[in-house]
Amino acid sequence: MNERLKNIEKELKNRWDYPYKWFRKQNDIWDNHTKFIYEILNWKELIQAIAALVKNQNLDKKEAFYYAVNRWYNFWSAMAVEEIFCSLPNVIPAKNNKDRLVDFSIKNVAFDLKTSVFPKGFGESLAFAKANQKQLLTWLYNNQSSQQRHHFANRLFIIVYSENGAHWKLKAEISFLHQVISNYVTTFESGQLTSLKFSDNKTTLSDIIWVTR
Repeated sequence: MNERLKNIEKELKNRWDYPYKWFRKQNDIWDNHTKFIYEILNWKELIQAIAALVKNQNLDKKEAFYYAVNRWYNFWSAMAVEEIFCSLPNVIPAKNNKDRLVDFSIKNVAFDLKTSVFPKGFGESLAFAKANQKQLLTWLYNNQSSQQRHHFANRLFIIVYSENGAHWKLKAEISFLHQVISNYVTTFESGQLTSLKFSDNKTTLSDIIWVTR
């Protein structure tokens, strides 16, 4: 794993010192307030930017802190995971990095990538989900957020699950994610993908990479 990914992992783990909670739903106003998260990787610089935001916009300190650090954590984890994929053989990055439907292709199959914690709302156990993966995939598509990346195109899901219940912490385990993703790509065959059909009657191809510890 390269030095950049090692550094992302180190910075992300600073988030672990605080509980994972949100004080409000994501919205355009607060997303605009915290758009600096895309430019800042260093944790100390992030805290300074949040302090400036609170002062300049007269926001609640706790609400601003958790909103910003959660967006920051999820964004940089996603960037690292995508970088891992695009560094591997048989993976070709999307030509248009602003294409919301395609992040990369594996052996000529295009995918959008989504990393998620194991969803409580699914209402079933991990063992059930693994044994009934098509059911979980259908649930994930039908319950995706209504924000910008809402779609029914091919999607590769990384689902993180920790036995201690702190699933979200696995998003920062970049070296571990690197191992799991490398193993998946090495053995990837298009025939392993699950075919789904939604209201437009087009076939969607999807799969789950399980990251459990």
